[in-house]
Amino acid sequence: MSASRIRLLLADDHPVVRAGLRAVLETEPDLVVVAEAATAEEAVELCGTTAVDVVLMDLQFGGGMHGSGATAAITARPGGPRVLILTTYETDVDILAAVEAGATGYLLKDAPPEELTAAVRAAAGGRSALAPAIAARLMDRVRGRGEALSPREVEILQLVARGLSNQQVGSELYLSPATVKSHLAHIYTKLGVGSRTAAVSTATEQGYIRR
Repeated sequence: MSASRIRLLLADDHPVVRAGLRAVLETEPDLVVVAEAATAEEAVELCGTTAVDVVLMDLQFGGGMHGSGATAAITARPGGPRVLILTTYETDVDILAAVEAGATGYLLKDAPPEELTAAVRAAAGGRSALAPAIAARLMDRVRGRGEALSPREVEILQLVARGLSNQQVGSELYLSPATVKSHLAHIYTKLGVGSRTAAVSTATEQGYIRR
């Protein structure tokens, strides 16, 4: 990290959001925005060519790479910058995917400026920076009964929620219908349900699938 100022990269596909963030962050003497990215791919590329300490990463970019994918690519590099997710999405599946991808923190875009700047400094120092509501959600999930669904199981349920049959799900994910059926059996056990409809309903309630 820079000895005097924390170097930031803003990754968001909305120019107005980036301008607003820059205006808030650069009022702090120890923070400086050194780059901006309008796509997740651009954020990954910039982190390879620009000295950055913390990336403020959105999750949805309207096509192309997802913010979690960019986070995983950035944090996989030795000595890479920390990634702080800053988004409007707060479902459990989004939170878990970001944390599993290596994000140091997770904030919602309506966080007050002082919470945002404190999170940036915490992330730069390698400390976790989770919004209180997000931290509570993660703790609830950890304490909750049953085992969490795997990313593959979430993928399958999302397709089931769209009305696809086992064969169609298998075609989408390059799995045999028997493998899909096996995954569904594990999903039913984890969610404590006995049907596709109940699985979709429960997974939606628990934040695995967006409404």
